[in-house]
Parts: sequence; C-alpha cells; structure tokens
Amino acid sequence: MEKKRKKLVILGSTGSIGLNTCEVVRSLRGDFEIVGLAARSSVELILRQIEEFHPRMVALADEESADGLKRKAPPTTEVLRGMDGLKTVAGLEEADLVVCSVVGAAGLVPVIEAIQRGKNIALANKEVLVTAGEIVTRLASEKGCDIIPIDSEHSAVHQCLRGENVNNVRRLILTASGGPFFADSDRDLSNVTPAEALQHPRWNMGNKVTIDSATLTNKALEVIEAQWLFGIDLDKIEIVIHPESIIHSLVEFVDGAIMAQMNEPDMRIPIQYALTYPERMPREVPHFDFLKNNRLTFRQADTERFPCLRLGRQAAAIGGTMPTVLNAANEIAVEKFLKGEVRFTDIPLWIEAAMANHNPIPNPTIEDILAADARERKEKYL
Repeated sequence: MEKKRKKLVILGSTGSIGLNTCEVVRSLRGDFEIVGLAARSSVELILRQIEEFHPRMVALADEESADGLKRKAPPTTEVLRGMDGLKTVAGLEEADLVVCSVVGAAGLVPVIEAIQRGKNIALANKEVLVTAGEIVTRLASEKGCDIIPIDSEHSAVHQCLRGENVNNVRRLILTASGGPFFADSDRDLSNVTPAEALQHPRWNMGNKVTIDSATLTNKALEVIEAQWLFGIDLDKIEIVIHPESIIHSLVEFVDGAIMAQMNEPDMRIPIQYALTYPERMPREVPHFDFLKNNRLTFRQADTERFPCLRLGRQAAAIGGTMPTVLNAANEIAVEKFLKGEVRFTDIPLWIEAAMANHNPIPNPTIEDILAADARERKEKYL
C-alpha cells in the first residue's frame, strides 16, 4: 500500500523559515504534499514555488501584489488576497499540518482559523503565543490539535520533554547566542547601525528576527512562548548565553537530571522534526564532531545592557494585554530602527514607554488583543 503523504500549508513561505521548510519538503518529496502557500508580497518567489509544488491555493497579504500574482499564476492554482485570503489558506480542508512562519502578530488570526478547523500547527511565529498564548493553547486543547514548535530552543525543550511528566520539571533553560554585540561589552550600542545589527554570528534569519536577536528581545518573547507551550511557571524559565549555539535548550528535572538537545546550528533540523512529528525520518547531515566542538561556554544574560529581557518578564508577569503591547511596540521600534529613524538603544526605550502607557485588560478576548495591537501601532513615543 502506498504511504499517504502528509498535506501541508505553509504560511510565510517566502521568508527564511518558509524557504527552509520548502527545502525539507524537497528532500522528503515522497512524504509531503504542499496544498497551500501564503506570503506577504513576494510575487516572483511564490510563483517559482507554485511552479515547483503545484499548491491548490495561495494567498498574498498585500492585495496589490495578490492581483499581480493572479495575472501570472496558472489556472490550476487559486489566488486569494489579504487577511481573509490567509485565513482561507490556513483552514484548507485537506491540510494535515499548517506551518506558520508569518512574521509578527500577523500570524495570530490565520493560526486561530487553522486550529478552529482542527489543524495541527508547526509554529515558527513566537508572537502568536506571546500575544494570545492562553487563548491559542486552550483552543488547541479543545480541538485536539498539536502545536509543535519550530524555534530551535522550543523544539529542543519539546524533544527533551517527550515521555516526561511536566510536573517533574525544575527548570527550563533556554539558550541564547547573545547576538552580535554580547561579547563586545565595551561597545557603545547607541551608535550601532542596522547593517551591524543584522550580522548575526550563528544564524541566517529574516531582518526582524535578527534585530530581535541583537537586542535579546527574541529571548524575552521565547520566555513567554515557553510558558504557554509547556505549561511552565514563569519563575522556572531561565536564559543562559551560549555563544556556540550547539545546545539549543535544556530541561532540569526535580531529581537533578538535566537533558539537553544539541546539534550544529541548522534550522532544517527543528523544521523536519515538526513536519514529521511524532515520527523521525532520516536526514543526510554530517555526524556531529565532538572534537571540533570541544568547548561549550555559558554566560549570564546581562539585563542592564539588554533591558528587553527584563521588560519581557515584566510583561509576562502582568499578563492580560501587556505582552501584546510589548510585542507591537517592539515590531514598530524595530521597523523604525531598520529605516534609520531611531537608534538601536531606542528600541527598549520605545517598548518601556509603551508598557508604561498601557492599562492592561485581564483575561482578554481575541478582539481585545487585536484592538490593543492596532492601537499600539498608531502610537509614537520618541
């Protein structure tokens, strides 16, 4: 009997994670079929993906770009536009798994739509759980949907916890590369340029995620994400700087045993794990060289020099709509930094001002979260 291929939707197919997901699918061609793709505005790139993978439906969030794609796409592929289009693709009836790598809070609505329709989620968008973790995880539980993390740190924790009772966890330890500036403690961060901040020492990622890594905001967001993914109290989640990025996270249990997941930095490994879960499939990678990687170092995270770490914990402790505001303010500040409108050191100042200006709503609905996000994007603090 021919093995049934798992049918995938990829939201954010033209970004870094989306492209790597396509590469994994390409290497496991007989095991997967891409039935839906979505992106923001990359017409030519998504056209090439349509030609290779022949999805039934695609969507572009930018409506003008979607109209351009519709004129060029083959008649066998339906082209949709805007957020409604992303929702429709996310909820495709035949899809078994929806990969969400849309950048920022824009991924929230499509993910909720996919879960409402009973789809398992491979999640690379940490903002979904940062802004609406309680709602999303509760809905997934009600619908019987798995949320399998793609972020290397959360994928590592997921793997370490397989077969374990989460009540036996003493600590989750999320590792961080430290970004391009952590090791240079004498560097004046106020004069950092976007080009310098985009030079990540270990990972090749999209611009927004790379800047988040440079400010360590990504770790602040990952703490909040881990809280919801694994049902772990905030005070049991720690950050440690690990410049080599070989150990992707660790779990310490109540008996003192520590489990770690490790491999060379390569996002295709956690992506394949999420796609094939609960199975594992062979992947052609070199054997890990312990003699070459014979020195693994760890350092304490500096919350004074990188205050976004502190602000993330504050937002998580307050809860309600405060993490939504943290996330929206960060997205706006990063965008302004990349355009040269604010300094690198203004990013945490913008976030702190936004949080101080916000009166959080406890136990928010999705409507409350979306409204808080929209309001924040109209504010100006510097």
